[in-house]
Amino acid sequence: MRADATMEMPAVPGGTDNRRPAEQPPAPPAARRLGIGPLLAILLACWLVPFAANAVHAAWLLPPVILLGTASLVRSGRTLLDRMMLALALLAGLTCATGLLFTVWPWGLHPVPVTGLALTVLTLAAVLSRRAPRLPRPSWSDLATLAAAALAAGYLATPYLRADTFGQRLNLAMVGEDNGRHPALFDVIGRLGGYLFLDADTARENIFSGLVHYPQGWHFTTALLDGFLRSAGDPPTGARLMDHYVLWCLLTFAGLLLALSWAAQHVAGPLHPLRRLVLIVAVTALALGTELPRLLVAGYPSETFGLSLSAILVALVVRPLNRLREQLLLVGALLIGIGFSYYLFLFPTGAMVLCWLIADRRRLRARPGTVAAIAVPTAALAPLIPLLGLLVAGQSEALAAPGGTPPVETYNTMLGLGAVVAAILVRTNLAESTWRRYLVTLGVGLLFSASMAAVNLANGTQPAYYFGKTAHLVIAVLIIGAAAPARLLPVPAQSTDSEPRRRPITGTLPAVATAALVTLAVLAGTGVLGWTGGYFHRTGSNGTWAKDWASRDVRNITRSASVTSIAYRNYPAIPGTVTLVVDKQGLQGYRESIFLSAMQGTSGQTEPGIYFRIYDEPARTAEILRRVPRPLRLIVADPAAQRAIDGALTADPTLRDGLTLVPLKPATAR
Repeated sequence: MRADATMEMPAVPGGTDNRRPAEQPPAPPAARRLGIGPLLAILLACWLVPFAANAVHAAWLLPPVILLGTASLVRSGRTLLDRMMLALALLAGLTCATGLLFTVWPWGLHPVPVTGLALTVLTLAAVLSRRAPRLPRPSWSDLATLAAAALAAGYLATPYLRADTFGQRLNLAMVGEDNGRHPALFDVIGRLGGYLFLDADTARENIFSGLVHYPQGWHFTTALLDGFLRSAGDPPTGARLMDHYVLWCLLTFAGLLLALSWAAQHVAGPLHPLRRLVLIVAVTALALGTELPRLLVAGYPSETFGLSLSAILVALVVRPLNRLREQLLLVGALLIGIGFSYYLFLFPTGAMVLCWLIADRRRLRARPGTVAAIAVPTAALAPLIPLLGLLVAGQSEALAAPGGTPPVETYNTMLGLGAVVAAILVRTNLAESTWRRYLVTLGVGLLFSASMAAVNLANGTQPAYYFGKTAHLVIAVLIIGAAAPARLLPVPAQSTDSEPRRRPITGTLPAVATAALVTLAVLAGTGVLGWTGGYFHRTGSNGTWAKDWASRDVRNITRSASVTSIAYRNYPAIPGTVTLVVDKQGLQGYRESIFLSAMQGTSGQTEPGIYFRIYDEPARTAEILRRVPRPLRLIVADPAAQRAIDGALTADPTLRDGLTLVPLKPATAR
């Protein structure tokens, strides 16, 4: 077993051998060039097919067609899942980049021109590269990986599936305050048809100004896909808006689970089926057992999207593809996607890519034209959003923001996973260049996380909010490192010339038993099985983030969710009038107003009455009356809020001008 684990793994089609190219099977003959007639017919179909699909309200079929078409032209990867994941990564980055074009052209995010352009580009790429569309057959490992990610995502979706009413679903969403801001971005990008920072003045009329330069890659991508789901119908509003937003959040987290599982398998290289199955289960269990589900619970879809792209990038840096052109295209697209969606991760992933470029410099020198053609647009687009955020919006001040998960949870996770991975790597795998590269990427992640902790300490606070974000990247890299111990598992003995009649059960049982014990240990240690949260349990709790969330009582609706639901149902938005909720406590009114304005599409108008640093009552209510332009409608959710209003109006009767007070029905508030 030791020898099997330490020898250099052979290169695989679509993988890499860091020392010399592997012998590839004979390449199929290049596709014959199409004549001008067939080519024109195909290009015409590229536009007629999406037009017809949209006309019969079947535009939701078009994104899978684009994905399959892209995957059919990719030649790296051995399995169908490999091709699909590489195609997804490429499309994610290119979608973020071409969003700049979609924002300024006259058709916005309409499915027909978007699909027509995508299919035209795919057709021209196939013709120029002389690649006929071709996909491998799905394998059992593809199905197992998809099934594991789907089951884990379904488990986390159970609270929403158990919720019978919109009030219950809203209550779940309101667990995370950011779930009141991201839907507003998702909504406004869909309504305006593109990135908000390209027309900041118009955007400020529709959304909180602090979000105009926020990274919008995830919001743009999901708003675009949502248009396909609706066949370019009217954008969702109110309750439908929140339901669509939650759906995309769940699908995004499922994408993270899939990305981690695929990345670990890609880094591991060729694996015996038994080892591969254990690795799939282990990665999924670790993703559920650590604090990563907090990204879904607390409402961090942008970070989830960026972390998914970062996981794929880590895999490609650790084990680059044999095809250099595809490797460069994917790395460039991923860096752009990370920069547009969650640029905090762009700094460490950019450093990881730089390390790869240095390590493979001889290989890159053979293709200077390709390197330059991809490096120039990547260097121009990947840092675009960070530069706008840091130089225009002053977002660097947020790095010292307090709050976040108690660091002890993060420390336990990083130390526990890190100790296991490091011990196994040092004993068995450092002879392989793949694992030396892995240690470099892990070191970069740890250094960046430590730097963020140092920023917090220098500002007089404990490592907090953004330190936790950087720690999530380290945790993802450590989960990918589960590929190292998976390769050490024993496998069923093979028949040899000396023992040609070896009994199958005799050779299989020890390996299967070991794999079963390891799997059970991982499931118990991560808290997936058993009555506790395992090693990664939440501080002050006996469960994990995933367990505590999945077992949540959906019938226990909080007061804030109840007030927001009633206000949304009974008091529709009035054009030109600012509508806010005032409650007994300032923080309650603050959260209720955020979610109500997101559902009513009025977060641009309500900004003056929400975003200021006074949360104590009655001072907050008095400040709202002074700050907010008229006409103003206040939904009074508690008698204490009414007393605060009366006190402010008594002190300054001029504040009555343009003011309307509507009481929330006390019989329905709970």
